[in-house]
Amino acid sequence: MTVDQQTSQQAVADQKPVPRRRDIGLMAIAIFKLVKGVLLFAVGVGALTLLHKDVAAVAEHWIDQLRVDPNNRHVHSLLFRLGLVNARKLEELSAGTFFYSGLLLTEGTGLLLRKRWAEYFTIIVTGSFLPMEIYELIRRLTYPRVLLLVVNIVIVWYLVKRLIHDRKTPSVKEAGQRVASVQTVRKNSSRTDSRAS
Repeated sequence: MTVDQQTSQQAVADQKPVPRRRDIGLMAIAIFKLVKGVLLFAVGVGALTLLHKDVAAVAEHWIDQLRVDPNNRHVHSLLFRLGLVNARKLEELSAGTFFYSGLLLTEGTGLLLRKRWAEYFTIIVTGSFLPMEIYELIRRLTYPRVLLLVVNIVIVWYLVKRLIHDRKTPSVKEAGQRVASVQTVRKNSSRTDSRAS
């Protein structure tokens, strides 16, 4: 084996790609997005089933069925707010939840299939909701809002970090192309060596 062949073999060995392993973080984000999407879809369907019904009466029925204290001030507040809901508000609510559900299901499915576009899409969509979440948090500080903001910041940070890391690491396809080009050079050099002899 000549020095050139050893050097080219070393170059091929150095450029072997790191195979993409199952990324637990990416799968967790995908499942989180899919669960949220399915739940929002269910909320949208539920809102549509309440069309042309007395929403407060339906809520009173469920409060009675679940044996919740009807004299509770939170229950009174809920019933009052539900009494203000009309068909138009239910239609708007269902349209909004279906739209957001579609976004979440698209993100989750793309991430589950490990598509690069889904990572960019999730960063853009999730990042675009951060200012609104911060505004809502400033308006009224609650633990669920803080948790939601932290989770979404972590999702965006993780995906950006992952994209930057993947950009620095050669993909399997790129490394395969490099190996093929080194092998082509090797074949061409061995042909010229055999012709010269």
